[in-house]
Amino acid sequence: MNDQERPNLPSDSSTMRSPVRPTDLNKPAAPSEPEPSPLPDPTPIPLAPDNPQAALDHLREKMEGVANEYADGKINRAQFNAIYGRYSEQRAIIERLIQRNPNSDAWKQASAAGHTSFLREHFEARLLFYLVYQHNITVPLMMGGKQQPNMEHISRVLTSLWGMNSRPKVGLARKDMGNGNWLVLALGEFAVTLAMFMLEPSVAQMNLTRDLHADFERANRAALERGTRSLDRFVFPQRALAEKYS
Repeated sequence: MNDQERPNLPSDSSTMRSPVRPTDLNKPAAPSEPEPSPLPDPTPIPLAPDNPQAALDHLREKMEGVANEYADGKINRAQFNAIYGRYSEQRAIIERLIQRNPNSDAWKQASAAGHTSFLREHFEARLLFYLVYQHNITVPLMMGGKQQPNMEHISRVLTSLWGMNSRPKVGLARKDMGNGNWLVLALGEFAVTLAMFMLEPSVAQMNLTRDLHADFERANRAALERGTRSLDRFVFPQRALAEKYS
């Protein structure tokens, strides 16, 4: 095959360059882009204890942390007992192992992390259902959840509430209903929210129920004052309970 003929190019390669446009002296210079900020250092992964005493000290810190979580209302009693018991068991095993053989590395297996995340989730209170009632109206305005409520039990609670001689304007309470079920009652000026949990709810879960009911009354105040029953006139923050704890 014959080579294709190449065009004769000028010897001066500068003639092939794109023409340079004259600089507009009146045009402001483009601002220089700031240099990207350096990424923060990743959170260091805590090192495993390198001796049994360090492992015991680490477990003690975890036990104190769980006690603080319970004191702050972040976990319930069942979660505290399960997690604290797990750490206490690990501590006792390590102490026995180093007592029997101080030079053995068996304590490392006993101090390994794990199980507490499962315990924390397993013993967290789960929402069974919630109901929203306007005061002195026996038919719920809204209900939700995965389980059908026992309306006979709910009726007794409401009869007791509405029959109080000096019922507070707002309030929050919980009651052990038996069989591991706990009822949280959030009272407002116009309505009441009842939330049934499987296992004892934490203080944080109770406070969330109270806050959602307060927002319900705040958002729907005009409709509540008129006593309307049209659902399209209401919004229900209580739905967040089913989304978060079901």
